Amino acid sequence: MLQDRLSTVEERLTLACQRAGRKRDEVLLLAVTKIFPAEVILEAYALGLRDFGENYVQEFEGKYPLVQHLTDARFHLIGHLQSNKTKKASELFCCIHTIDSPKIAARLNGEKEVFIEVKLSEEASKHGCAPADLPALIDAIAALPNLKLSGLMTMPPWDENPETARPYFIQLRKLAEQYKLPKLSMGMSNDLEVAIEEGSTIVRVGTALFGKRQKPQ
Repeated sequence: MLQDRLSTVEERLTLACQRAGRKRDEVLLLAVTKIFPAEVILEAYALGLRDFGENYVQEFEGKYPLVQHLTDARFHLIGHLQSNKTKKASELFCCIHTIDSPKIAARLNGEKEVFIEVKLSEEASKHGCAPADLPALIDAIAALPNLKLSGLMTMPPWDENPETARPYFIQLRKLAEQYKLPKLSMGMSNDLEVAIEEGSTIVRVGTALFGKRQKPQ
């Protein structure tokens, strides 16, 4: 049951915060509902969750009519954003975690909280801004009055051992400190404890809440 899984995740978050000497309310639980139907969002909302992460603009566009009445729910885009989807993403999401170029930032409409996705691994499948390009992208976003740059986001290579992600989390935290950005979107079901120890303010949790995703045929 989702209620049981949510209780387990909350316990993990609380214990991780205690070990790190942090308060539980310093870390936002972002429920990742990609691939799952709108009913899952409604069930999670009924249990008190308010922040939901989606990877695909087109997929969430189909769910949105069924969840738009949840007035205090916040929907975050945590997947790669293509330039031809920026207009629709602006309509659907209050927060976008995956800005990786000035072009994408400039195409967003409306008041928006944004994060810069930083590519810290060599994986070809990963997107993001190179650390060396961060100053230029930060300046480009600062010139856009409708965007509020809150922090940085990254996706380390997946590994069963959560400690494998630690160097990536440390690097992202140091970059955020360097550029005086307060929030860090990092850590998922497998490595959220390590992420919290290294300063994460948003953990993106899907599998631990909703189980394994079955991609539609």
